[in-house]
Amino acid sequence: MGRRVAVVLFNLGGPDKPASVQPFLQNLFRDPAIIRAPLPLRWFLARLISRTRAPAVIKNYAMMDAGGGSPLLRETEFQARALEAELAKRLPGDEIKCFIAMRYWHPFTEEAAAEVKRWRADEVVLLPLYPQFSTTTTGSSLEAWKKSFSGAAKTVCCFPFEENFVSAHVDRILEAHKKAGAPEQVTLLLSAHGLPEQVVRDGDPYQWQCETMAEMIAGRVPAHWDVIPCYQSRVGPLKWIGPATEAEVERAAKAKKHILIAPIAFVSEHIETLVELGEEYRLIAEADGAASYTRVEALGTHPGFIHTLAQETVSALDMKETIRSCAGGRLCPADWTGCPHAVKHQKAGERVKELAG
Repeated sequence: MGRRVAVVLFNLGGPDKPASVQPFLQNLFRDPAIIRAPLPLRWFLARLISRTRAPAVIKNYAMMDAGGGSPLLRETEFQARALEAELAKRLPGDEIKCFIAMRYWHPFTEEAAAEVKRWRADEVVLLPLYPQFSTTTTGSSLEAWKKSFSGAAKTVCCFPFEENFVSAHVDRILEAHKKAGAPEQVTLLLSAHGLPEQVVRDGDPYQWQCETMAEMIAGRVPAHWDVIPCYQSRVGPLKWIGPATEAEVERAAKAKKHILIAPIAFVSEHIETLVELGEEYRLIAEADGAASYTRVEALGTHPGFIHTLAQETVSALDMKETIRSCAGGRLCPADWTGCPHAVKHQKAGERVKELAG
């Protein structure tokens, strides 16, 4: 008789209706991984920021066809069903079920943990839908899981350089370029969610993973394109990593370039892709004279992406260790102390060169 394998898909979550926006934002900003301040101050700031930002955010959610809420849960459910189908082919003797664990809105991590317990899984694989590891996303989600579930689990920490994942991004980019009329003079902006600089200085490997992945993509698109990694969605007064996506849109537009903009840290359509990339930056591009502006779709259920998730799940089940990256062991060079893997004597960055070919 086969195993019962639970695959837990982690993501941030999103409000399901306008009334949920402020409590969602409050949950987000009171996370110590997001605002690194003592508890009383952090909770005060979370209440202040959520109340201040909620009206504008509600308007942005109203621009999407999701009943005033986020389409993220629906998108994640599609990915879960596609992954179950792919894993059923690879593990025909096992019963596979995907569970969705959102960090800041329903279904919360503790709800998913309770479901996994009730299902009586024999094996549990923790599979964050954050391709690049950050202490603020994957790290926070895994900490929440540990508080809710005491059983054994295998963890996939990140997969930014996995071959099928990178190829899926290139496929989406070239498909968007073709639909735009295959223009010349292209600036390709590879946009990821930003982080405060201090988080990176503290050893978070997210920026290194994003920019190394951007180099891999740049090597697979036309050589004459300008390819620029950049960062969006800045919040608060702290200095954030750059360059800022908005500034790069403006620069490329003033140079009369055809702009392609692709999300490389978001795997599902939601407010940052549909509104920020799709609408807000489009207005900037048009105002500054861009030759054209084309948003590249998020990966969603692209076969290459689902293949990546399935391959990482199967590899996690087969490993003796409790955590893996797409390199097998530690992916990040030793300088990145925020990596969840123990530092080993060999140079982890050498595996990146191998993966990049």
